[in-house]
Amino acid sequence: MDNQKINLSLSGMHCTSCAGIIEKALKKVSGVKEARVNFTAEKASVLIDSSLPSKDLLLEAVKKAGYKATILDGKDTEFEARKQKQEISLLFKKFIASFTLSLPMLYFMFLEFFKGLPGGLLLLPYIGITSFILATPVQFILGKGFYKGMWSSLRMKTFNMDSLIAIGTSVAYFYSLFNFISYYILNKSILGISGAKIPDLYFETAAFLITFVILGKWLEAKAKGKTSDAIKKLMGLQAKTARVIRDGETLDIPIEQVIKGDLLMVRPGEKIPVDGVIINGNSSVDESMITGESMPVEKNIDDQVIGGTINKTGSFQFTATRVGSETTLSQIIRLVEEAQGSKAPIQAFADRISAWFVPAVIGIAALTFITWFFLLGASLSFSLMAFTAVIVIACPCALGLATPTAIMVGTGKGAEHGILVKGGEPLESACKVNAIIFDKTGTLTKGKPEVTDIESLSNLSEDEILKITASIEKQSEHPLAESIYTYAQQKNLSLSEVEGFKAIPGHGVSASINGKTYHFGNRKLISEVVSLSIDRADRKMSRLEDQGITVMILASDKEILGLVGVADTVKETSSEAIEKLQRMGIEVWMITGDNGRTAKAIAQQVSIINVLAEVLPEDKANEVKKLQSTGKKVAMVGDGINDAPALAQADLGIAMGSGTDVAMETGGIVIIKNDLRDVVHAISLSKETMSKIKQNMFFALFYNIIGIPVAARVFTSIGLVLKPELAGLAMALSSISVVSNSLLLRRFRPGRTNYLSIIAPAVMIILFTFIFFEFARFSSNR
Repeated sequence: MDNQKINLSLSGMHCTSCAGIIEKALKKVSGVKEARVNFTAEKASVLIDSSLPSKDLLLEAVKKAGYKATILDGKDTEFEARKQKQEISLLFKKFIASFTLSLPMLYFMFLEFFKGLPGGLLLLPYIGITSFILATPVQFILGKGFYKGMWSSLRMKTFNMDSLIAIGTSVAYFYSLFNFISYYILNKSILGISGAKIPDLYFETAAFLITFVILGKWLEAKAKGKTSDAIKKLMGLQAKTARVIRDGETLDIPIEQVIKGDLLMVRPGEKIPVDGVIINGNSSVDESMITGESMPVEKNIDDQVIGGTINKTGSFQFTATRVGSETTLSQIIRLVEEAQGSKAPIQAFADRISAWFVPAVIGIAALTFITWFFLLGASLSFSLMAFTAVIVIACPCALGLATPTAIMVGTGKGAEHGILVKGGEPLESACKVNAIIFDKTGTLTKGKPEVTDIESLSNLSEDEILKITASIEKQSEHPLAESIYTYAQQKNLSLSEVEGFKAIPGHGVSASINGKTYHFGNRKLISEVVSLSIDRADRKMSRLEDQGITVMILASDKEILGLVGVADTVKETSSEAIEKLQRMGIEVWMITGDNGRTAKAIAQQVSIINVLAEVLPEDKANEVKKLQSTGKKVAMVGDGINDAPALAQADLGIAMGSGTDVAMETGGIVIIKNDLRDVVHAISLSKETMSKIKQNMFFALFYNIIGIPVAARVFTSIGLVLKPELAGLAMALSSISVVSNSLLLRRFRPGRTNYLSIIAPAVMIILFTFIFFEFARFSSNR
């Protein structure tokens, strides 16, 4: 059966429990193979098979669970931004309405604290009826969403944040309503008699609790919006129109109408609309927004250009090779969105806590009420307010936000610098790496080898040896083969026709020219396959290999004919990257198919001590496995296609991308710019992101640990009592502080220390603790 991935945009979630409810509902739909809901991104990724009769069943399942879903259209890049803006606007309007209705009740509270305020004696008898009239729309109109959420969770046989808020506010509201009706029955009056207020009314507690939760949600939504800034920036890079040449006529058309093979024109200062290959003209192009490369890149005929990059100086024409969802930019956006929607393994810890936390909180709140009312003989109103405060303060929203907000900011920040992290799992794995293996060719080296030496060991001239080897290697795809063929072209040698070409992986090649068989490759090919003695050539080969030159032998079936030396220069940034990794305490290895002498010579240039030489391509994964068996957490850095098995075997695969086909690369992290320093930056970003997740989890649990005893009024004797409405505000502040802490990752700069990110968490804990205890002291004055 064909599987298809559907992305849904979700509305109405209040916490991670809501995400769990939607996930359960989607998984129950027949035909759904996998469903993942990201609370922070407010998206669901659903894998369905062909047995699902209609996608509308997914929307119906979400609706039945009490939420709203829309199938995302990949072409509508502005949908999420519009939805986010509407949500923030709606929450703000709700907060203003709720605050306006609650404001008079705030003045009523002040009348109790500060005697002699204007209108005190006049207003006292009317406080009860006015509070009832003002609190009712707050409770049942503005707070309707909490009841709907609670009902949905009960139908799914679970509890969520809505359950806690609905229970807490209902206790305060209905207890006050009961006392208000009882007072009316006893006194036949809805006003306080003898100029006094009606006692034991807590309408303002319910109203302010809902007001503060809505305020928290509004501030949280604004902060969460900033976590997806990277996606918005990437989407903003997409060109809206393209200048196409069709039938000799130049047309400006919407980007969606460009098709593969179109001829496009780009002028100085314009945005390149899609990916393609230059066929006429030249220019320099700013690719910093895609690759992180700060310097403009020179582009000439046959060079590739990337959609979304900026043309700087010249004009050129190019043929479109990738359009729509196939472009590099679209692939990057999709990868980042998928990464931001993924879960890191550490998230499982938060999920386990959240799963039992809400029922446990309800149990603790019930125990608080029983202890105060039945065992300690406290008043009903005192005991109920303690119950309500515990219910509200312990809401696990902050814990649910701890991981996803940090992953969203971290992966987005990586994309800005040309580091594509494909999800939470590779992001977490990167910070645990203590050994890293680099493939040599194209990773540590430039991957563009050049012929340095040709030596004849027979009666053939050097040009004849080059002609034979170039004729054979013309058929091969190996980088060394290309260098020999290119060198022969530069010398204008006419090449011969080749028959019976045969590649022997890890050894070399064989072929026939004019009926004579030739073999060209390494020592193993000549000594083991052809069975010729290499003693005659060995000394000369060793001399060249000690200089880091790869030497290949040309032989017939009977004798060795000559040697060809090829050298691949080390990248300028390799040595610096290796040194930084070693300073981080990471063990660095190099793996190559080259012989030991050449490998060690190259390794010395970049200060690598551990070398794995003469490794066949298919054996690279086994070498990774051997290192893992010693207890190391191994990262493999190499070509995303040729080194795919080794990258898959490693605890973390890092693919050095070419800057274009990023989605095709194997590996959990793709480095778009071919710069090894970005491997260091990827590990630094991982460490900083995981540090933020752990800080966030500490914040969330710390707030609950100090909050629950104070809310349960355990410290009443020392003057610490937390009113339910202030407990609601404290709960909202805890969520905002977690999101704000994650947002500090936006200050991440490769190669620089983020001092604010180090200092701010400690400041936030001190500040929150101070505010929290001030709330408690303020509450105790009532």
